Amino acid sequence: MKKRALVSVSDKTGLVDFVKGLQSYGWEIIATGGTQKLLENNGVKTIGISEVTGFPEICDGRVKTLHPKVHGALLGRRDIPEHMKTLKENGIELIDLVCVNLYPFRQTIAKEGVSMADAIENIDIGGPSMLRSAAKNWESVTVICDPSDYRRVLGEIGSNGNTSRETRLQLSAKAYTHTAEYDMCIATYMRAQAGLNEKLFLEYDLKQSLRYGENPHQSAAFYSSEEKVPFSLATAEQLNGKELSYNNIQDANAALCIAREFDRPFAVGLKHMNPCGSGTGENIIEAWKKAYEGDKTSIFGGIVALNREVNRELAELLKPIFLEIVMAPSYTEDALEVLCSKKNLRVLKVDMDRSRIPAESRQFVSVNGGLLVQNQDLGIKAAEAEQCVTRIRPTEEQLEDLNFTWKIVKHVKSNAIVVGKNGMTYGVGAGQMNRVGSAEIALKQAAATLKEEGKDILTEGLVLASDAFFPFDDCVSLAAKYGIKAIVQPGGSIRDEDSIRKCDELGISMLFTGERHFKH
Repeated sequence: MKKRALVSVSDKTGLVDFVKGLQSYGWEIIATGGTQKLLENNGVKTIGISEVTGFPEICDGRVKTLHPKVHGALLGRRDIPEHMKTLKENGIELIDLVCVNLYPFRQTIAKEGVSMADAIENIDIGGPSMLRSAAKNWESVTVICDPSDYRRVLGEIGSNGNTSRETRLQLSAKAYTHTAEYDMCIATYMRAQAGLNEKLFLEYDLKQSLRYGENPHQSAAFYSSEEKVPFSLATAEQLNGKELSYNNIQDANAALCIAREFDRPFAVGLKHMNPCGSGTGENIIEAWKKAYEGDKTSIFGGIVALNREVNRELAELLKPIFLEIVMAPSYTEDALEVLCSKKNLRVLKVDMDRSRIPAESRQFVSVNGGLLVQNQDLGIKAAEAEQCVTRIRPTEEQLEDLNFTWKIVKHVKSNAIVVGKNGMTYGVGAGQMNRVGSAEIALKQAAATLKEEGKDILTEGLVLASDAFFPFDDCVSLAAKYGIKAIVQPGGSIRDEDSIRKCDELGISMLFTGERHFKH
């Protein structure tokens, strides 16, 4: 008995050659609509689906394969005589292979201005039904939903007359995955149209397995989403070094989130999810020198992100420092020659196109038995003179410094304090249980950094940024002892007036942005 294949595809990549291969092995080909037309135009003899069902395609092709002569042919158990008897009595011939891929629903809804009517017409009904029927009966039926599997299937049929049991099982699992993803996409779209949010479906593909997680006894893997966004490790190209670890990925992502804030040449050194030195400049060399000078000690074993091309001069500055990762949008050939001479240094090329940053993106955090979801903190309100709440107004230079430190403190673990000037961080205080503790760390670090340069913090006129409001005036008093001249913070404490009053007493300008950037 001749074997039969049913072919009905939206993506016609490699289809003609695949079907011709099946025919060369003596298979009959059943085809539908546009698939049949393509095959016939390429000299492939086919049987139309209406010849099989004895019923025309109706409703503009909405109904063509939903018929017992299709699904009986797929679902009938070859090892159950009663099934075979029933099929014979009803004139149903077996179908041994189904090659189906689905209407492009995801691509349709991704188009700007697509109507719901267009989206609905690209919901496939017959295709998923055939895939599911064939996948259920995988012991006897080969199901293909991905053109990349054509070669494997043809190879096995050519060698053995049919696909192996192992292959059919794998293809069955792949088909169910395909229909699950398809239904999930449709359900997500339809729930959005209906204003429902009672369910959350997530779809991620395995990018790489990791040696271990946060600690050696934890297993881990890295998955990537369908969405291709800039400043993402999921689409980064690794040019040198060992595989990324779980902690590498966490830290590198944090560094990229900071780099994403800046349009000017910018460099950041990061350690344990917090920036240890950051800098902007007229060029990337100047930016890096500032970032490095901000904390030469903590950068040891850290991660560096640069938002401009790395040339040989910059590579030579980076080479002597023990670093885990260097990330940039591009590298000159001679820069790569320098960096790749350190075989363990991970060198990553990362898309840093700020024009493609999405207006909105979701962030997921797992908790025991659940998942927290929020919009990512992508925007930031600029520090402006009109936000000043003290008698003393900031200078234009101080405003620039305040905006720089305000962008950095957004990405420091709370409670967070950043001290800086001239596009450079001098001190970073992170993750303390009280804000004064973070301020003490940042200010003492700033004083030590300046002392190395032969400067006195009291005369430098540094600025300070806080990620959340001051609940008391103690941070202001402490800042004044270290010569801070301007402060930016969200405001919003019931005791804001205490801090404002203290600033006025001590000759410090203070801005309230009205926007908190707390980072647990």
